Amino acid sequence: MAQRLLVVEDSKPIATVIKQIAQSLNYEVVLATSLAQVEEVLSVNNDFFAATVDYALPDALDGEAIACVLSHGVPSVVMTGKMDDNTRQKILAQPVIDYIPKENSQAFLYLKRVLHWQQTNSQNAILVVDDSSSARNHIVELLKRRNFTVYTANNGVQALEKLKQHKNIKMVITDLEMPEMDGIELTNEIRKNYSRELLTIIGISGASNGVHSARFIKNGADDFLRKPFCPEEFYCRITQNIESLNNIAQIQHAANTDYLTELSNRRAFFANAEKRIAEYSKRNIHYCLAVLDIDYFKKVNDNYGHDAGDQVLKVLALYLRKHFGSGLTARLGGEEFAILLHGLDTDQLYNKLDDFRREMSISTLPCGDTHISITVSIGVLFDSREALSKQMNEADNALYLAKDNGRNQIVVSGTDIE
Repeated sequence: MAQRLLVVEDSKPIATVIKQIAQSLNYEVVLATSLAQVEEVLSVNNDFFAATVDYALPDALDGEAIACVLSHGVPSVVMTGKMDDNTRQKILAQPVIDYIPKENSQAFLYLKRVLHWQQTNSQNAILVVDDSSSARNHIVELLKRRNFTVYTANNGVQALEKLKQHKNIKMVITDLEMPEMDGIELTNEIRKNYSRELLTIIGISGASNGVHSARFIKNGADDFLRKPFCPEEFYCRITQNIESLNNIAQIQHAANTDYLTELSNRRAFFANAEKRIAEYSKRNIHYCLAVLDIDYFKKVNDNYGHDAGDQVLKVLALYLRKHFGSGLTARLGGEEFAILLHGLDTDQLYNKLDDFRREMSISTLPCGDTHISITVSIGVLFDSREALSKQMNEADNALYLAKDNGRNQIVVSGTDIE
C-alpha cells in the first residue's frame, strides 16, 4: 500500500512539481491549497506518512499551517520562500523534519532526497550513548523525526552490549564524558570489531577544548559535533555519514554480485566458500561442491537471441535460489554456475542436486512469447579436504565427464563412468 503524502501548497506550478517528485517515490499525494483545506482533510483522515507544508498560505501567512499539521502527528517538511533569521528560528523551534528555501531547482532535488530518506531511514538503526538522560532524549527525538530506528545506552559498557544485541546498528553517536567508559575508549573498543565499512561513529562533547575532535577521529570516529549543536548541522552530519555507509554497501554489493542474475559472482563465491568449507571441516559437517553448466546453451542464443539467453540465465538463478536457498550459489561466468551445500549425509546432498536437475529437465522457461526447454549437467565433489581451487578443478573435471557422457546428468568426482 502506498504511503500517503499531504502536500500543502497554494502555488499550482510548485504543487505540480512536488506531486511529480512524490509520485516518483511511490507516494499517494493529497493536495491542500489553504489552511481551511488542511483542517478539512485532517479532520477526515490524518493517516499521512509525511507532509510538505508551504510556510505562507492565503489564509495563513505566518506559518500557522505548520502547527496545524504537526498537531495531528504528521511529520512535516516546510517549504518557504521567506528566509530571514526570525522565520528560520520560528520554523526550527517546531519539531519539523526539515525546512527548504524555495530559491531554485536545487530545493526540489533536496526535497526528493528528504522524502526518500523518510522512507528508508527506518532500515538504519542508530545507537545513542550518553549518561545525561536529557541530552540523550534530545538526540533521540531529533533522530525519530527523521524516522530512524533508535537504541540508547547510558555508558560505553552498555553500548558494547547493545551492539552485540542489535546487528542492524549502522551508526553510534557517543558523548565524550561518561562514567565506566568514556566516548573515546568506547570508539577504540568498537573499532576492534567493526570497520568503517560496517559502522560509522560520531563523537560529541560540550567541552570547550578543541583537541577532543582530533582525539575522537584518531581513535576511529568518522565525525565530531560540539554541543550545543543546531538541528540543521546535526541532520547534515547524520545524513552525510549514513549515505556514505550506504554508498559503500552498494559498491561492495556491486563488486560481489553478478549483474544479470543477482547471484554471487566468482570472486565472492571463492571468498565465502573458503570460510564455509573451513567451518564445515571443523565441525565435521557433510558438504558438497557442485559446478553446473546449461547444456547446448549456444543453441539457445543462436535460435532465440541473446536476450532470450539472458532470460534463461535469470530464470535458472531463480530455480537455484528455490532449491538451494540455505546454500551458497553463484554464477561463475557464461552459463556456468556453482553450488556449495551442506546436509546430513552425501545421499541427501546428491538427491537435492538431482531434484534440481530433474525439475530443470521437465520445466519450460518463459521467454517473451515462447517457452524454452533446457537441461543441465553437474559435476560434484563431496567432503574434500583439498584446497578450494583443487576442489573446483575436480568438480569441473566431473562436469566435463557428465557432458561427454551425454549431458543432463550428475557425475561425482572420483567415480568411474562406463
